[in-house]
Amino acid sequence: MAIRKDPTIDVLRLLDNLKTLAQKPKCMLGIAFGYNAEEMVMQIEKIRATLPREVKDAASVAKESERIIEGANEDAARAMDQAKAQAERTIAEAKKEAERLIEQARLQQEQMVSDSEILKLAKAQADEVRHTAERESSQMRRGADRYAHDVLSNLESVVGRVLSQVERGRSELEKNEPEPVAPMKERIKAL
Repeated sequence: MAIRKDPTIDVLRLLDNLKTLAQKPKCMLGIAFGYNAEEMVMQIEKIRATLPREVKDAASVAKESERIIEGANEDAARAMDQAKAQAERTIAEAKKEAERLIEQARLQQEQMVSDSEILKLAKAQADEVRHTAERESSQMRRGADRYAHDVLSNLESVVGRVLSQVERGRSELEKNEPEPVAPMKERIKAL
């Protein structure tokens, strides 16, 4: 917030500046040119002495205001520095937390991918075991069917030979026996 400057305060500053210039005469080889420095300083002091007390008070109030403003500016600068430092700490903490969360998410993603790959591998192995079992089961069924077929074929052959021997035996009996013999089926039924 800017403070409106009083022209009388500027007059006092200008008098101070003029006094400073008067005390530094322009000299060349020890000779001052153009004015009497002591007389000039004396006139400035007279002007200062004749200024009303309010002007002098206003000048000291203005100086005090400037000192207060400088102090406030310094306090504001310190507060800004502290706020910046706090903001930087907060940002750094937020970055660390974000990095931690990103790393945690990456690890969870890797775990999920790993679990997914394990699941896929387990499914593939289960499918292979099932296919192998079905193949072996089919082969065993075909083997059992072939074995049963071979056993039945052998049995048929044995039964055929037994039947032919039975028929031969019967024919021979019929040749040797004068009475008619009941067919074999009837005799089996009778038993």
